Amino acid sequence: MANTVLEIKNLTKTYGKRKVIDNISLEIQEGEIFGFLGPNGSGKTTTIKMILRLIEKDSGEIKIKGYDNKKEFEKAMEYIGAIVENPDMYNYMSGKDNLKLHARLRNIDEKRIDEVLELVGLKDRAKEKVKKYSLGMKQRLGLALTLLHKPRVLILDEPTNGLDPAGIKQLRNILKEIAHKDGVAVFVSSHILSEMQLMCDKIAVIDNGKIVKTENITHMELPEDNESIDEIIEIKVKDVPKAIEILKQKFELQPQLVEGNINITISNEKIPKVVKELAINDVEIHSVTPKEQSLEDLFFDATKGGNKDE
Repeated sequence: MANTVLEIKNLTKTYGKRKVIDNISLEIQEGEIFGFLGPNGSGKTTTIKMILRLIEKDSGEIKIKGYDNKKEFEKAMEYIGAIVENPDMYNYMSGKDNLKLHARLRNIDEKRIDEVLELVGLKDRAKEKVKKYSLGMKQRLGLALTLLHKPRVLILDEPTNGLDPAGIKQLRNILKEIAHKDGVAVFVSSHILSEMQLMCDKIAVIDNGKIVKTENITHMELPEDNESIDEIIEIKVKDVPKAIEILKQKFELQPQLVEGNINITISNEKIPKVVKELAINDVEIHSVTPKEQSLEDLFFDATKGGNKDE
C-alpha cells in the first residue's frame, strides 16, 4: 500500500485581491518522483515556499510524514530536504569541507558525507575547491547537502536551470535512484517538459493557482492488451476533404486537421474498418500512424497554451 509522505489539502494563498493559490490538494507517495508543472506565474514556487514555510499560507493544511508543517514545524522539517534557489556554498573550500561544515551542525558523521558524495558522483572531485566546479557539479553538491540528514521528502524548484544536457541527464539519474531505490519522495518543479516526462512517475499541472490536471506518466502509454482503449491516429491521405466527410458521416468522428494531416481519436479495433471504408471510397491512403500523447501535449491542453505573465 502506498505511503503518503507529503499531503496538501485545500491550500490557499492571496496577495491583495489576487488568489495566487486557489484551494489546491495534492498527495505525494514514498518513492515517487512527482512533477509540478505550470506556466510562469502559475503558483509553483509559491506552493513550494508554503510547504517549507518560507511564506505563510492563508488557509489549508500541509503535512510531512503526518506532521503539520505549522503546528509541528521542527518535526516536519526533519523529513524535508530542499533546493529552492542556488544553494549557498563557500567557493574557497572543497566540496567535502562544505559538507563537513553542515554535517557538524546536525551531528552527522563523516561516513554519511562519503555516501552522499558517491551518490551524486562527486567522490573523485570531493577535495577540489568549489570555485573550480562546473554549474552541474555545484548543483549536485547542493543535492548532496540536502541529502545529508536522510530526508524522506526532497523538494526541488527548477533544479535543471542552466544545466547542459549531460548535467540534466546526470541529475535525472540521481533523482531516480534516490526515489526508486531509497524510497525518497521527490517533488520537483520544472518547465522542461521533455525532461519531466523522462523523470517523473506522476505530474500535476497548475494554472492560475488551480490544479487543472494530474496524470500518471506510466499511464500515458497505451496498454498493449486492451484493444478498446481510444488513441489518437494520424492519417495521411491524398483527398483530405473527401476523407474527412467519410469519417464524419460513416463513423460519426470529429476529425482534426493538423499540418495537413487528419487526426482522429478512435479505438484500436475500429482502425481496420476506417481504413477499409476509405479504400472502398477510393481515398488514396499514404499512412496511418498512432500518435502517443506527450507531456507537452497534455500540458498545453491543460493550460490552454501555457503562456502567462510573471
